[in-house]
Amino acid sequence: MQRTRIALPVLAVLLAACSPALNWRSVPLDAAGLTTLLPCKPDSAVRSVELGTAQAVELSMVGCNADGATFAVSHLRIDDPAQAGATLALWQAAVRARMQAPEGSLQAPPATKAFVPAGALQLPQSVHASLLGRTGDGSAVTAQAVWFARLEGPHARLYHAVVYSPAPRPEVAQTFLDGVRLQ
Repeated sequence: MQRTRIALPVLAVLLAACSPALNWRSVPLDAAGLTTLLPCKPDSAVRSVELGTAQAVELSMVGCNADGATFAVSHLRIDDPAQAGATLALWQAAVRARMQAPEGSLQAPPATKAFVPAGALQLPQSVHASLLGRTGDGSAVTAQAVWFARLEGPHARLYHAVVYSPAPRPEVAQTFLDGVRLQ
């Protein structure tokens, strides 16, 4: 009986120590035609945004916070596929502005010039980028992010996946971004 009383708390501590801070799971986003890999149970939201398009568009997001980082995937549909590249560029500028990242801070990571998953459009604005900036309270924030697009019937669907963290986490970001796949 004494052994059991000692063993159970020790076992509980060992199991807690072994539990991963990032519990990766595949999350299908059927409305987006995308599957992503997230390290935590996601929340979702939809809001109307203006990205220089003729009218506001519905931006859908899923994301979660784990191990000191925020993981998010957003997507929207535009009516004119010819505007996909320009709209991606506007989206990138909006993210840079929100992060208070200086102009020119949208940099492709070494050895990565484009991010064009299977089924995506070949656009110069389809990139994997790193940004350094500030949050609203002035603390440092980094972003490891991708933007890309694909045709969806007579429309285009645009995507943005990002990991925000106080310091770069390239291995974690790579796992997350490798898990972003068009269906």
